[in-house]
Amino acid sequence: MKENNKEKLVEGKEINEDKKSNKFIETIKKKWLIDGTKTTILILAIVAIFICINMVMQKLELTPIDFSQEKLYTLTEESKEKIKNIDKDINMYFIGYSEEDSNLDLAKQYKKANEKINVEAVDINNRPDLAQKYGIESGTEGIIIECGEKSKVLTASDLITYDNSTFETISIAEEKFTTSIQSVATDEVPKVYFLQGYSEFVLNSNMNYLNMYLGNEINEVETLNILSKGKVPEDCDTLVITTPNKDFDDVTTNAILDYIKSGKNVLWLNSAVSATMETPNVNKILDEYGVKPFEVGIIRETDASKMVAGSPDLIIPNIQSATVTKDIYNTTGVIFVNATKINIDTDKLEDKKVHSSNLLLTSEDAYFRTNFNNQADGASSDEEKGSFVVGAELEKTIKEANEEKQESAVMSKLIIYGENYFISDYQLTQNSQYGAIQLAYNKDLVLNSIAYLVDREEDITARKSTGTVTYTATEQQDTIIKVIIFVIPALIMIIGIIVWQIRRRKK
Repeated sequence: MKENNKEKLVEGKEINEDKKSNKFIETIKKKWLIDGTKTTILILAIVAIFICINMVMQKLELTPIDFSQEKLYTLTEESKEKIKNIDKDINMYFIGYSEEDSNLDLAKQYKKANEKINVEAVDINNRPDLAQKYGIESGTEGIIIECGEKSKVLTASDLITYDNSTFETISIAEEKFTTSIQSVATDEVPKVYFLQGYSEFVLNSNMNYLNMYLGNEINEVETLNILSKGKVPEDCDTLVITTPNKDFDDVTTNAILDYIKSGKNVLWLNSAVSATMETPNVNKILDEYGVKPFEVGIIRETDASKMVAGSPDLIIPNIQSATVTKDIYNTTGVIFVNATKINIDTDKLEDKKVHSSNLLLTSEDAYFRTNFNNQADGASSDEEKGSFVVGAELEKTIKEANEEKQESAVMSKLIIYGENYFISDYQLTQNSQYGAIQLAYNKDLVLNSIAYLVDREEDITARKSTGTVTYTATEQQDTIIKVIIFVIPALIMIIGIIVWQIRRRKK
């Protein structure tokens, strides 16, 4: 009996709820949808609610949903880490940009990471002080990033680059924003010099990409002709030496040796040597760190997992754990083409007060080919086989620390790679067997090496992979988007037809 009463009560409750629901619908149908004036008011009310919600959402400045595979419009954790501890007021003025601009949305994420960073879109006509200070005319676009008396002005062209092989536009906005914020907030900017006059790998022809990458970091970059200056400038934090195609003259050699003895650092990039060349002065500088002269020959792989596209010359070295490689250690790695081995004279290291650490090694199945007429993929019986060093860090003690005199040790570091093409402007197309080189962490390896040598370990990171925006929504996101695009408009049309039929019958 009690159970029957409960069932009746539940049924009664459900009936009452259905009646209330039906009553509400009937009220809408009879009093609102039939009356044209009230229908108009209802539509206007819905539109007004939508506008209000939109205004509130804009004021909240929520981070836009980023469906791009590379997350080009989402601030990376690396950038957040780099700017989170800045304790100076930074202003980012977007001149001539609309509130809907994607770069402005990206910049606003910096403010969320650090409240000291202010971001705003500015009408230059309302800010004559900025127009006068930076010479910006009405109707032009520009981004001003300032901190006190220091400032940096970016144009729209500074935020993009181009892939010459695919002709695609690539966004580098985050790199530019992060480094610009850091550069105006920091008191000292490292200076990197590229030795000129002894190599075909120079900044203005074969190393344009590296020049651009370095410009996106906190660095001042210049070329150095020692014969014209007579020495390495005192403000040089790192000297970059690329594959020499002739020997250094005595002036250059002595200047570099003096530079090393002052406790400064060197990055050396050397591709495979194809012909015998007498370079006693080049060898003298390498010998300072216990590195033997480069041999004629090229490294080739036989391990299929350590080569790309079945090409024995295109190798994937094993990345060793070190400060320089800490953020790319567990990545897919770097790719070298035409690599040579680095021979370190371990017997001399102690006498030269040098400590050596390997950064990159080939597999145990690699071999060193010296006869370029041999086109066979496998190693010949007379060819050297085994694991070769293709990247190393060598630290030389110039002066021991003296605690009594409170004097710190003076050290000189050399980071050396047995490859140069991997970070050059070497033309690689997607259709070539070397296309995969574009997917490697080659850029990060060099930039992290320079960051380490200029004593900015906080800039050692795995950088965002930039490229064309590709839609890679998850299954759930894809369902939501399809509902928004197809289902909701269909429902609106169906409801419209039903309302029209109801009104028609009432007439």
